[in-house]
Amino acid sequence: MAGTVRSGPRQSILNSDGKRHPAVNIMTIFTLVVGLASFVLGMIVRNVPHVVAAVHVIATGAGLAAMLVGLYVQMISATREQRVLIVTGIIAGFVGLALGLSKGGFVG
Repeated sequence: MAGTVRSGPRQSILNSDGKRHPAVNIMTIFTLVVGLASFVLGMIVRNVPHVVAAVHVIATGAGLAAMLVGLYVQMISATREQRVLIVTGIIAGFVGLALGLSKGGFVG
């Protein structure tokens, strides 16, 4: 089959348009990872009865950071793949932020 094997440099999954977007890709991955971390910490805050106050603060701060960075990078994103990961990170960050705020927020 002719044309089934690509030659040349490998492209990232996030660069489906063929162009490089290193800053946007880094912020996209940041949003996803920090949002998911905030979500997990928020679930710990919700389900563990006597959790350390620092977990509340970290869950709230990480959720806020994921939301703010995510909303900015959503405006400048270039590909659909970036937008899917950004929205996932924003939603996870929002849930983590809300769960952290419901149990004490930045005060702990």
